[in-house]
Amino acid sequence: MTIAGQKIEAERKPVPGVSRPTAEAHVIRDDAEAIAVAERIADRIRPGAARRDAERIWPVAELDAYSQSGLWSINVPKAFGGPEVSYATLAKVIEIVSAADPSIGQITQNHLGVVAAIRTVSDEAQQALLFSEVLKGVRFGNAFSEFGSKRAADFETRFTDAGDHVIVTGRKFYSSGALLAHLVPIVALDEEGRAWYAIADRNAEGLGVIDDWSAFGQRTTLSGTVILDGVKVPKTHLVPGYKGYEVPTADGAIFQLIQVAVDTGIARAAIADTIDFVRTRSRPWVDSGLDRASDDPYTIAAVGALQVRLHAAQALQDLAGHAVDRAVAEPTADTVAAAQIATAEAKILSTEIAIEATNKLFELAGTRSTLAEHGLDRHWRNARTHTLHDPVRWKYAIVGNHALNGVNPPLHAWS
Repeated sequence: MTIAGQKIEAERKPVPGVSRPTAEAHVIRDDAEAIAVAERIADRIRPGAARRDAERIWPVAELDAYSQSGLWSINVPKAFGGPEVSYATLAKVIEIVSAADPSIGQITQNHLGVVAAIRTVSDEAQQALLFSEVLKGVRFGNAFSEFGSKRAADFETRFTDAGDHVIVTGRKFYSSGALLAHLVPIVALDEEGRAWYAIADRNAEGLGVIDDWSAFGQRTTLSGTVILDGVKVPKTHLVPGYKGYEVPTADGAIFQLIQVAVDTGIARAAIADTIDFVRTRSRPWVDSGLDRASDDPYTIAAVGALQVRLHAAQALQDLAGHAVDRAVAEPTADTVAAAQIATAEAKILSTEIAIEATNKLFELAGTRSTLAEHGLDRHWRNARTHTLHDPVRWKYAIVGNHALNGVNPPLHAWS
């Protein structure tokens, strides 16, 4: 593991947290500015993406620039000083950033999902408190999933009431963003088995984050094990997340939509690199009689097919974003189900084009594209790793069951 060019021995000890930003973050004005800022951030983080992946360099400066840009507060409601952009715009922002570096794009996912949950379930005072932090540039990490539980939705981490605060004990994994977060939302159960977000300070006593993420893809998502040994969390930062799934809300679809956008971004980057490599480095096949690989009719047709599938995925992602907007504005069983179905359809196509595009890259670009100096294998590794978040076979099932039998999707963060 490398931090800012310095080699660090993997001692499997908790990593110290980072300080909060000294300057307040920019606040985006509208949807158009959000897209423009995302493009600028993408231009900044793209050049070092291959090296960060190869050497597992933490994106410290890149993440600071990203969170200070205002893009981490784009779904804060206007009533609390935020831009409250469309979720279609929010998804496009994540797609743009993920095309530059999908690890950095993924780090944002749980932060924005928690911001959405606070809007749904918190009272006005708690919203004002937490949204003010987000607008200043404070980053939420996450400590949601647990490695040893029977199902992803099963949690053993619990908290006990201690007056003006609660005490949290447990162990988490798959904690994207936790290493460089300022606050860490922890999914913990109360005495009734209800799941809350206990939002702890990253440097709280008893909270340790271990840099032990060893997956072959999405290597710099700042994930790992989170150890919670009697962590104190003030009740002002105890968010009743379970309320977002007791009745129909858009919370689950929002988490899923951001996953969609990461995969769409991976596909977009892989197709762009395929086109560039075929144009500039690939050789035409010996039987083609052509001077340029880019004139090969089979390659031309294959690139055309990739473009069509990418554009279809982007279109469904956009439709899903607008469906989420409607469910946020008017959460009913019907609007929420429509958002879930639209997001599931987008998740299917974004997953499939991400896998297809990252495979086709090597088929079309040729053997030279496998050389380590190009780092193009990161696209496939990232796609294969990230698309495992939510199995597409189950997305097909909920879409089909809704169409055939009128059954609405289940209400949880994976749907």
